Amino acid sequence: QVQLVESGGGLVQAGGSLRLSCAASGSMLSINAIGWYRQAPGKQRELVAAITSGGNTNYGDSVKGRFTISRDNAKNTVSLQMNSLKPEDTAVYYCNADVAVSRSYNLRYWGQGTQVTVSS
Repeated sequence: QVQLVESGGGLVQAGGSLRLSCAASGSMLSINAIGWYRQAPGKQRELVAAITSGGNTNYGDSVKGRFTISRDNAKNTVSLQMNSLKPEDTAVYYCNADVAVSRSYNLRYWGQGTQVTVSS
């Protein structure tokens, strides 16, 4: 079993910054891609940003140029630096990881979510 523990959410004014972190622990060989999704009330969960073990990144269109994802493979952590936050960034942010649990078997895990609220 793999656990993803998020931290860093909170309340911030528009234009401000927050940094989210996610730490993975448990039984695994490696983490393939890891990243962040978010879900606002009444909306579908959407990709915010993801990063592969090789460092390739993918961002949702609405956060490009404002958010930066990074990971530490040795520590099994991923961070999301969020700058120039907007009220529409308000959502629950979930850490997500594609984990190699054996040489031929991958599983996808989710964190419990952390609330980010941006006031106008």
